[in-house]
Formats: sequence, structure tokens, C-alpha cells
Amino acid sequence: MPYTEDRSAWYEGQGLWQHVPASDWNDWVWQLKNRLTSVAQLEEHMTLTPDEKAGCLFASHKLALAITPYFFNLIDRNDPQCPIRQQVIPRGGEAILSDEETLDSLGEDEHSPVPGLVHRYPDRVLFLVTDRCAAYCRYCTRSRLVSNAQDYNFHAELEQGLRYIENHPEVRDVLISGGDPLLLSDKKLDHLFGRLRAIKHVEFIRIGSRIPVFLPQRITPELCEIFKKHGPIWMSIHTNHPKEATAELRAACERLSFAGVPLGNQTVLLKGINDDVDVMKALMHRLLRMRVRPYYIYQMDLITGGAHFKVDVRKGIEIIRALRGHTTGYAVPQYVIDAPGGGGKVPINPDYVEKITDTEVVFRNYEGQQFSYPLTHTPRPAGNEGELSVVGAPESSAPLAQPMFKD
Repeated sequence: MPYTEDRSAWYEGQGLWQHVPASDWNDWVWQLKNRLTSVAQLEEHMTLTPDEKAGCLFASHKLALAITPYFFNLIDRNDPQCPIRQQVIPRGGEAILSDEETLDSLGEDEHSPVPGLVHRYPDRVLFLVTDRCAAYCRYCTRSRLVSNAQDYNFHAELEQGLRYIENHPEVRDVLISGGDPLLLSDKKLDHLFGRLRAIKHVEFIRIGSRIPVFLPQRITPELCEIFKKHGPIWMSIHTNHPKEATAELRAACERLSFAGVPLGNQTVLLKGINDDVDVMKALMHRLLRMRVRPYYIYQMDLITGGAHFKVDVRKGIEIIRALRGHTTGYAVPQYVIDAPGGGGKVPINPDYVEKITDTEVVFRNYEGQQFSYPLTHTPRPAGNEGELSVVGAPESSAPLAQPMFKD
């Protein structure tokens, strides 16, 4: 059945935690302390499938299980195929490895000159400042180090990373990630932003965070003041399904926007979750209504134990084709594959262009109609009907270029 939703409805409320005082529920520290992290805690509220139970038992060897109470409320506890449920409750497929998968699928470690910093592109660096998240996505690109379930022993080396950036004037763009950097205290974030702002050649600071989605309570007035102080600091949030677009997330995005934080969104194409045109269009529309510009749709990285999430690339192209021209351009993100082994992001687009010659580009629009754009310029001979002339100009003046007139 096609995906449908009530476009005017935004989920809100405390759900299963109605008994908790609102002051606790709205406290991000309370949310972290009360995360669901075990089979026993999950089974207090739902019946796990055998596949889910097997995945949960394996999680301590791959990627920890943790779900905030806020995000757990979005799960349909009666539907094992719930798109929220699949993202955060482990499945047995995580223990199945494929030959094409690797622990470090993007080759980050080999582009890491100092611990916690990746310098793959000429003018920008990825700065990993923590290995912790509010909740853990089961398709995580950095599952090798996030939560340390695999004994990777990652320790953020902020000072080494900052010194590297200071000593490399070619670095103008710093992407702060992890783990999730917004789990750092306000004091640490204030210090980190201040150090980066003091580096004259750093022009662009951005954060990749799923905290607004997993833990919107973290977006406090105090945190927003820090963003104002050091801004503009850009942020990419990460949503995959319209059910994640709640009233709380919308309010958090509004607070960030009013603090001067430009917002974008990154979505991962996931089997059974958002590999559907109607789902993706609904998500993009909700993002725009939350002041968030859709930025990327990622083909899922080749992480170990992730094959059950993998979508055929042709489906991703089909989704982009169904968005382009059929909805506002602001709602059309760029579909990319992050090239395995560290090749960087490569755009994957529908083939609109049919041929390019020395004289024209032939292409089709979103409706499949063919058009031609000329690459040459052929001036019309003087004296043609409709030729414009300059009043008072000498007779030898060159004629003006001719507009196209239609009856």
C-alpha cells in the first residue's frame, strides 16, 4: 500500500512515561540516564521477535544497544517492520558478514594523521570528538569505534586535533562529528568552538548530529546561546523517516534556526525503512516545514553486518527521478555513494542527458519530454524582419541581438 500520513499531525507527548514529571522528561540528562539498553528493559514494553532477541544478545560484540525513552515512544511495538524499530533494535543479520564489507568502509583510518581527525579532502577535515551517541543506529558507518563494543579503544584527542588544524593553513572547513558531538557538555563545546574560531584560516565550522532526532531536549537555551556566540555554525541532522519528524524535533530545529544555525539533513537509504518514493517525499516535505534543507541521501556504506539494510542503487535513482520536477527543488537532496575505501562522495543522478555534441545538448525533462539546448551562436543577417535598431545610432552600428517573437 502507498504510504500515507496526516500532514497536519506531529507526534508529541510522553507516551509510556506519562508518570514521569515533565521537568524530568524534558531534561536531556534524565533521558540519557533512562535509556533502554538491555533485552529485559525492552521486554518490559514489547515482545521481541527471535531475530531481534538474537541481535540484542550480539550487540555487545558489535554496537551497543541504547534507545532514549523519547525515541522509543516512536516505535510501533506491534509491528516488527516498523521503520523506527528497525533502525535502533538490533537484528540477527548484524552477525552475518559479507565479503564486500569492511570495518572501516570509508578508509578513514588511513587518512588520519592524528587520532580522531580525518584529512581526506584538500581543504577540510573530519574531527571526531567522542565515541558516544544518545542512541545507536544499527547501520552506523563508524560501528567499529562508536560505543567501543568492538574494543577499538578510540579516545578523542582534542588537543592533538586542534594543533593539527592550527598547523595546516589549507584547512578552511572543519566538520565536527563522532559519535555525537552534542553529547559534550556546554563548557566543552564552548571551548571547542572558541578554539576553532581563533584559528584564522578556519572559515567554516559544521556539526553532524542526530541528537536533535534522538534527544531534542538537548537543544537548550544555554546551548543555543553558545551557537550564537560562535556562529555561524552549520549543522546536518539525520532523519530517515517522516515518523521521526515530531513536534519536539520541529521545536528543537526552530530553536537552532533562531540561534543562527543553518540546518541541513542527511538521510541513509535503508531497505524496508525509506526505499519508497512516497515515504521519501513525505520526509523531505516535513524537513522543509521544520526549517531543514534536505542535503544528502546516502547509499548505505559497506559496514560489516549491514547487508539486510542494503538497497539497490537503481531504487535510489528512481526516488530522485520521482522527486525532481514533481516537487519543489528545495525538497530534492543529492543522492551520493561515499566511495568505498576513501574515494569521497560521488553524485549518483538519473540520466537526463541523452547526448552532447559540438552544437547541442539533448536531454529529457522530468516528464520524459525531449529538449535541445544549443551550444553555438548564429547571428542573424542584418535586415531580417523584427530587427531592433538603436534610435539615433549611426547607420554602420551593428544590429542588436534579436529576441524571439511568437504570434
